[in-house]
Amino acid sequence: MWVSRVLWLARTAALLRRRLLVAPGCPRPATTAYSASADPSRVRALVYEHHGHPAKVVELKNLELPAVGGSDVHVKMLAAPINPSDINMIQGNYGLLPKLPAVGGNEGVGQVVAVGSSVTGVKPGDWVIPAAAGLGTWRTEAVFNEEALIAVPSDIPLQSAATLSVNPCTAYRMLTDFEQLQPGDSVIQNASNSGVGQAVIQIARALGLRTINVVRDRPDIQTLTNKLKNLGAEHIITEEELRKPETKSLFKDVPQPRLALNCVGGRSSTELLRHLAPGGTMVTYGGMAKQPIIASVSQLIFKDLKLRGFWLSQWKKDHSPASLYRGAFNITTLPKRKMLRGEVTCSRSQ
Repeated sequence: MWVSRVLWLARTAALLRRRLLVAPGCPRPATTAYSASADPSRVRALVYEHHGHPAKVVELKNLELPAVGGSDVHVKMLAAPINPSDINMIQGNYGLLPKLPAVGGNEGVGQVVAVGSSVTGVKPGDWVIPAAAGLGTWRTEAVFNEEALIAVPSDIPLQSAATLSVNPCTAYRMLTDFEQLQPGDSVIQNASNSGVGQAVIQIARALGLRTINVVRDRPDIQTLTNKLKNLGAEHIITEEELRKPETKSLFKDVPQPRLALNCVGGRSSTELLRHLAPGGTMVTYGGMAKQPIIASVSQLIFKDLKLRGFWLSQWKKDHSPASLYRGAFNITTLPKRKMLRGEVTCSRSQ
């Protein structure tokens, strides 16, 4: 079931990518860049008027570009990825749904072309990203309200800028908001090679935290292991290895984790709980297995484990945009502008 879900998502992403337009003269990154419309008053966008299978309901359409005035910002999109949440939103089964008809895409980076007379936070030439989900980034150009955008440095990699607003921020908030971890403490996570998982690895390393990264077994497991270790992963184990009693020997060299990050659910989340330190917290931010989390009564009573959930869109509603990205910029603004690396297209693999 899970494998078929991943294959379906990959096919859907491929079909959608064929409809996206590549900006002439721009290098082709892992995300898809857009070209400007020949008619300055009309732009092209991937629009859906009904919820359903993305490959069936999403259409490439010409849209009228409104005039810029007041607090408006005219933005030319440079790059926008396909995130699993984009697919869920088009299907109509996401926690936040824009009014129909809607333009797809929750992430992306654009360059400011012009601003209205009341705009003070950005200027032509600046790079901007969405402040919240549902903005609709799968288009060549758009006119947005200034409050819907956040300026980002223009000297960071295009792929990093286009994917900054979701995965790295989710990773950072989960690492800092639920347990007061100190350098040397450890974190355990599943879906470790997903977009969030890779961001967790890199941010944890920058914070001095040690990571135990759980992945599914596969024929090319060594290739995946090398990739994650190159990002800063300390320990990489498979789901099968996590279930073995001898895995306990790992914690002779690594502190028992006080924080677990769960994107899978089902048996995988149960195993994460089994290895949490007393008083620890498991944060769930996804459910790829589409199975419930099962926690034993003894874990809740005798180990006093805590189960929490995290949804970045709700966090953004409760906090100012500046507080969200301030931490991410502190992590990614490393010597020589070393930025987070990882998947920037549809990341749903574990």
